Amino acid sequence: MISYASASAPGPLGGLGLLGGLGRRKALVPYVTGGITADWTDYVRAYAAAGADAIEIGLPFSDPMLDGVTIQQASDRALARGVTVESILADLSETKVGVPLVAMTYANLVFRSGPAAFCRRLAAAGVTGLIVPDLPVDEAAPVERAAAEAGVTLILLVAPVTPDDRLAEIAARSRGFVYAVSLMGTTGERSELDAAAARLADRVKAVTDLPVLIGFGVSSPEQAAAAAGRADGVVVASALMRRVLDGAGPDDLRADVAALRAALD
Repeated sequence: MISYASASAPGPLGGLGLLGGLGRRKALVPYVTGGITADWTDYVRAYAAAGADAIEIGLPFSDPMLDGVTIQQASDRALARGVTVESILADLSETKVGVPLVAMTYANLVFRSGPAAFCRRLAAAGVTGLIVPDLPVDEAAPVERAAAEAGVTLILLVAPVTPDDRLAEIAARSRGFVYAVSLMGTTGERSELDAAAARLADRVKAVTDLPVLIGFGVSSPEQAAAAAGRADGVVVASALMRRVLDGAGPDDLRADVAALRAALD
């Protein structure tokens, strides 16, 4: 059972696994690229202290097809520092923050060592969730089995163009929450949230009781609040990594995440 370090207002996600125990508040899942700086786990701690409900950890990959310029630059910086999946997981195994850690990476890394071994390594490091954005639901069964056996929550993604029948299947097979991609294209900061995000959240919520979190393009507290008006929470990635790439430290990012938390509350 996961214990939560920060006391906060209750929200609608209680009893739903990865994001359970939150009462009635909206979920906030900020992202950090593993190994982006030598002190990168200080960002993880800062996020947790600022009110994150889970933290997404990017495992850098050399060809991140769904990531926009910012996350690609963050991954390149981490890889240039010589980080590996093993070194990131070793760092995480020594990082205790009291909120769930969710790995985000590409299928190539999962299948390189085999889904079973990969998921066991995540679990051993204290990672309790996994997002693989380029894993089609048709090919997800081996990873589903491996994740379930390791006690890792496999979170699946839906997009605005996902047909209704496929959307229902993805929602039924996802665990923890359903990740609703707000727009077609790659990740990245946006000046405004695409209207397709709200429509997609409505479609997903019509077929599942799982929490629905909107990501890809949520860049400001105002956008986070707007997205959470229709969804159960947000994932914020590129806007935070742009700040790190520009030199912002853990204390700066703690303030940024605190502002997102306040907007959602």
